[in-house]
Amino acid sequence: MTSSTKGAANDCGSPVRLNEVESSGGTPGDWVELRNNGAGTADVSGFVLKDNDDSHAVMVPAGSAISAGGYLVVDVDVAGGFGLGGADSARLFAADGSTLLDSHSWTAHAATSYGRCPDGTGDFAATTASTRGTANSCTGDLVTAAWPGSATVQTVDPAGVLGGNMSGLAYDESGESGDAGTAGDVLWAAKNGPGALYRLVSDGAGWAPDTSNGWAAGKLLHYTDGNGDVDAEGVATTAAGAEGGLYIASERNNAVSGVSRPAVLRYDTSAAGTELTASMEWNLTADLPVVGANAGLEAIAWVPDSFLVAQGMLDEHTGAAYDPAVYAGHGSGLFFVGLEANGAVYAYALDQTTGGYTRVATIASGFTGVMDLEFEASTGRFWAVCDDTCDGRSAVLQVAQSGATDGRFGVTTVYERPASMPNINNEGFALAPQSACVAGAKPVFWADDSNTGGNAIRVGSIDCTALTPTEPTPVPTPGPTGEPTPVPTAEPTPVPTDAPTPVPTTAPTGTPAPVPSGEPTPLPTAAPTPTAPVPVATAALIDSARGPVSVPAAAKPGDTVTVTVGRSLASDLVNVWLHSTPTLLASTTVTAAGTVQVVIPAGTAPGAHRIVVVAEDGTLIGWDDIRVGSETAASQIPGTLASTGANLALPGLLALLLVLAGGTVLVLRRRGATG
Repeated sequence: MTSSTKGAANDCGSPVRLNEVESSGGTPGDWVELRNNGAGTADVSGFVLKDNDDSHAVMVPAGSAISAGGYLVVDVDVAGGFGLGGADSARLFAADGSTLLDSHSWTAHAATSYGRCPDGTGDFAATTASTRGTANSCTGDLVTAAWPGSATVQTVDPAGVLGGNMSGLAYDESGESGDAGTAGDVLWAAKNGPGALYRLVSDGAGWAPDTSNGWAAGKLLHYTDGNGDVDAEGVATTAAGAEGGLYIASERNNAVSGVSRPAVLRYDTSAAGTELTASMEWNLTADLPVVGANAGLEAIAWVPDSFLVAQGMLDEHTGAAYDPAVYAGHGSGLFFVGLEANGAVYAYALDQTTGGYTRVATIASGFTGVMDLEFEASTGRFWAVCDDTCDGRSAVLQVAQSGATDGRFGVTTVYERPASMPNINNEGFALAPQSACVAGAKPVFWADDSNTGGNAIRVGSIDCTALTPTEPTPVPTPGPTGEPTPVPTAEPTPVPTDAPTPVPTTAPTGTPAPVPSGEPTPLPTAAPTPTAPVPVATAALIDSARGPVSVPAAAKPGDTVTVTVGRSLASDLVNVWLHSTPTLLASTTVTAAGTVQVVIPAGTAPGAHRIVVVAEDGTLIGWDDIRVGSETAASQIPGTLASTGANLALPGLLALLLVLAGGTVLVLRRRGATG
């Protein structure tokens, strides 16, 4: 039997190895986890576990076996067994009791546990969370969540029409509320070679090129001098929509394909003809890292100043909170562009008159390359999307509200692609507006550069919260405008003017009787009965309701966890809950830094949970995922993650998609691919 050692010397020993050791604070006590690295089931009957004392031994029961890639947890701190000390060892012997198969020694208890990183094959290290019977949680692991919407996607463009090289997408709504594809809505699509812009419109069943005004085959894109072939990779609009100009992120001039020319260009889409000439170019070559001609700007998104100011974004150019007034002529927002070569995102104030620019921020997306960017105004989520080099994952970034990264964008959640989406070269990503949210879901679109199967555009769904119409306040109907009927004024009854009877001047010998004042005796006011905190319904914990709340990715029972809710809520009283089964962790006041602290209760079941923050009046402020370290269960199905929370996604119904979505949290290893 051997363990897999791809790229390293062969291992001819037993595939069953020590994988994780809990020496302090385990449940019911200390334990040792074994993992089978082999390709077949391993019989471990009679295997022996010892600490650093040969007289201390626990035998694995007869009939015990571990499936390929599976785990077995052995409780050693039991009657007849042994406890593991702060400076101790765990040793695994074959059934003969003398053949040493594996061992690990330490000099102090781990705050969590000791485990192999990577799981099963790496060296022992302190884990980020105890994960009894499941894959180890290691520093640097990428924790992802399932796509927060339908698992199903389908093509929506006519086969064989758009062809390959389709890249960025931007959804431009008509201004009328309703389903995606309402008359007037446009899905703008950039094509990188030959550089062109497509105006896609819906016929109710799909999206196809507009056949009017020269758009049927897309409009070729040129630089400001009317020449060149703009390698169009990303496309974006501002709050004004296409009427305010359409912005293209470009890598190069395809006519000089060996020369890098990362730039943002502005176009007037109302121009006649089948070609468009840029009205402005912001050539960013001098400000960006030197990159290959085909590894430049891939993505672009516009974010309004109002959002950035409200979030307290740090301006890295000034070293202070972002102030739009510093950048004259830049409009009402910043443009964020993504670089394929390094996966970084750069925020710029683009002078709309002079063509000048200033970099305001540099942001790590967590990906090796960024293919598209999208700002979701309804939720405040900033999306960065990767292609097949990152397994089609998407990241949500938000502005940190405290700590060392205060004021900077950082990744808060990484999502897998929808389950039925093949791992294809998706370079475009666009979300339908909030007005398209129907029955808890709205459409999301991807553009496939490779035109897989003859189609370039695919649609799925993402969970959302439908807008609630606001009823107008009724205005009372005015009464008649005539003069009111006068009310007669009664004359007062005259008071007799006879002189009063003289009062004796001798002082009274007793206390005079109190004279009634005529005022009613006030009734005591009963103190209001405090209202016990009430958790929000699990169904309300959809992804679009995450809000500003963020927590650490993992913790274990007894840990104190800092929950960030945002400085705008400083001094507010909030109730913090742990779901799945709602448990009130604390009713507390938000600090000036925008945080609260809670303790994960002892006995909390292992797996995926959620921290939910609710305002004093019962309004949901937001929620975030947290993984609680395992304390129970001996062994589990290989590769699964214990989950005690309810499904994280809500059912969504769209005309195109009638599939329920799952939200199980997955733990995956970082992939070594490069962009």
